[in-house]
Amino acid sequence: MEGKKIITRPIINNPFLNIVVNNGSIKRDPEIRNPPNSDPNGSSPVIGKDVTLNAINKTWLRLYLPRQVKNSASKAKLPLIVYYHGGGFIFCNADSNIYDVFCHGLVEKVGAMVISLDYRLAPEHRLPAAYEDGMDGLYWIKTTQDDWVKDYADLDRIYLCGTSAGGNLAYNAGLRAVSVGRDLEPLRIRGMILHHPYFSGAKRTGSEERLANDSLLPLYAIDQMFDLSLPEGADDHDHEYCNPLINGGSTHVDLMKSMGWRVLVTGCFDDPLIDAGIECAKMLEARGVSTVTFTSDGYHAMEVFDPSMSGPLYDATRHFLSSNN
Repeated sequence: MEGKKIITRPIINNPFLNIVVNNGSIKRDPEIRNPPNSDPNGSSPVIGKDVTLNAINKTWLRLYLPRQVKNSASKAKLPLIVYYHGGGFIFCNADSNIYDVFCHGLVEKVGAMVISLDYRLAPEHRLPAAYEDGMDGLYWIKTTQDDWVKDYADLDRIYLCGTSAGGNLAYNAGLRAVSVGRDLEPLRIRGMILHHPYFSGAKRTGSEERLANDSLLPLYAIDQMFDLSLPEGADDHDHEYCNPLINGGSTHVDLMKSMGWRVLVTGCFDDPLIDAGIECAKMLEARGVSTVTFTSDGYHAMEVFDPSMSGPLYDATRHFLSSNN
């Protein structure tokens, strides 16, 4: 009988294991941060550029396009993925190497335009600051005269996508987006792609208990990052920002159903967060939102930490987008 596939975890500098808090801030070690590849005549299949979102909040966006589309006379437009990076709401940026590489893959392998948001981090800016930045990004897309957005983004095919904390952000930005009704028109959001979403609650899931001492994302780190990012005074983890199942789920989920949204939830079996993600998917499905789950062997945010493992996820994402036209 064939045994379980063994997936080797890459050696990484893991900031989740020793979070140092000091006077309302945390220690963040230097990380590899990539500039945008802006040369349309270069060898990279993907080009990018950065634009300011909110100068006061120091938020910004990185736009990605397939180089061949930029250099083509074709007027065909691409589905637009609005992407939110991970890092437990307290680490990383849109230009962090691992997330920049992942977005390159989304563009190249899925065939989409990607706009990645650099949002405010906790604990300096606790939730819902990141969700508000997510909405700011959508309003920027609505109103911008940026030539890449005008010429190449199909505003009738927009998807909110995020990894880990970014998956949480995509979900909560989605709740806010449906609540404003037609205020975002002409944008038409078709759904969400929740990649290993960062959800948890006061009651432990089976995967949290089984993987409480996970080498990448142990249970104490899951709790500590929510303690640092939830609003001041939140006394447990049954808060709507971390547990989407509270009170049976937000009433705005019904608006997702009425607007025809579809949701892709992905996870890996050796991720402590997989059960919470699957429970969210089941809640959405029970509320009438068309929901697809994609699971595989592996660990939390595997496709981000090891790009060689990302092929099946990109295939599933491409199929999800093509079946949602």
